[in-house]
Amino acid sequence: MLIDTDIYQRVLGEELRRLRTQRGWTRKELGERLQSGISLQTLATYELGTRQCSVVRLAELCLAMDELPQNLLARVHGRLFAREAGQVRVDLADVVADEQPELLPLRRWARGRLAAGGASDVRFDRTTLEQLASLCDLRTEELLTRLRNLSAAAL
Repeated sequence: MLIDTDIYQRVLGEELRRLRTQRGWTRKELGERLQSGISLQTLATYELGTRQCSVVRLAELCLAMDELPQNLLARVHGRLFAREAGQVRVDLADVVADEQPELLPLRRWARGRLAAGGASDVRFDRTTLEQLASLCDLRTEELLTRLRNLSAAAL
């Protein structure tokens, strides 16, 4: 398995940004919680994926946001390698927040799952995507594209 380092770095940055914004923090607020001095520009380049982050710095960022580094890396790997396994990762909070009328059946299911305390982060395999596409009256590839765009737009 080959790793595209540019894509890996971008996805890692997106996950760092998502984690920070979920806490309602600005980059400045995150910077104030770090034990080492780091510029806002450096934080921005990590989040944009244009600068590589050392393992120690990644651990520091994660722990400042009360996240275990291995959990953040698991999400990155899930996003990058789930596609190779014929799966797509979806954050149900993104589905609930979306307003595309075609996704109403999926949105209703997502609301119910979240209300019942289910995990927000789910993976759909090809068979599930085909069934969901049928419920939404979409082609499977169209649903797949919409779900991937949903996740990207939320960042």
